[in-house]
Amino acid sequence: MAGTGAALFLFVVGHLIGNLQVFGPPELINNYAHFLQSKPLLVWGARLGLLVIVGLHIVTAVQLSAANKAARPVAYAGGDAYGASWQSRYMLVSGLVIASFIVYHLAHFTALMPGINGVGDFSKLKTVLHGNEVRDVYAMVVLGFQVWWVTLFYLVAQGMLFIHLSHGIASAFQSLGFRDPVWWPRIQCLAKAVSIAIFIGYALIPVSIFMRVVGADYAEKKRAELSSPALVQPAAAAQGKESH
Repeated sequence: MAGTGAALFLFVVGHLIGNLQVFGPPELINNYAHFLQSKPLLVWGARLGLLVIVGLHIVTAVQLSAANKAARPVAYAGGDAYGASWQSRYMLVSGLVIASFIVYHLAHFTALMPGINGVGDFSKLKTVLHGNEVRDVYAMVVLGFQVWWVTLFYLVAQGMLFIHLSHGIASAFQSLGFRDPVWWPRIQCLAKAVSIAIFIGYALIPVSIFMRVVGADYAEKKRAELSSPALVQPAAAAQGKESH
């Protein structure tokens, strides 16, 4: 549980670093996305690896829950166990919300399924990088988070991630044998601080876009591509000539 959780935590941090590039010019995150898309073996290897890790994390969680119930078939008289944090009591709920969010997130920005983003077909959004027409990931992000219910769902999911990590990080240290009277309070403070920082980092992206602080003008220009597919090719051709 601790090992798979640590691997997923590293992915969460790395994914956040990549996503924060949306605060730069459009070319920054588009180049980053194009680099990943141009390395299919790397990307699919990472995806399959993450799928295995997530599966192991879920299976281990179920096994631990079953073992806990088997070890104490009679519930505590006072309800919750003494000393249990409120975050620990919502690990299952937060985990289920995060899992459903992952499915939606993949359908939203990876599979580009139309009809689930409240805007249109994201596969029509293209830009030109180094003379090649590629997906305009920046446009997808800014258009996607201008929809209120999409932003709200993302914020709820990040709140659940905060709850999950604030307990999970500290619990991982305990599982690995790093709990003692001196270090345990410090580990708990570290877990909360890291969880808050990750929540703020992820939440800033949809909130800044929804408040039209980031990408508002760019989104208006790109919105025409969703309603007028014929505009895509001439625009791409013009940008290609300029790049040469």
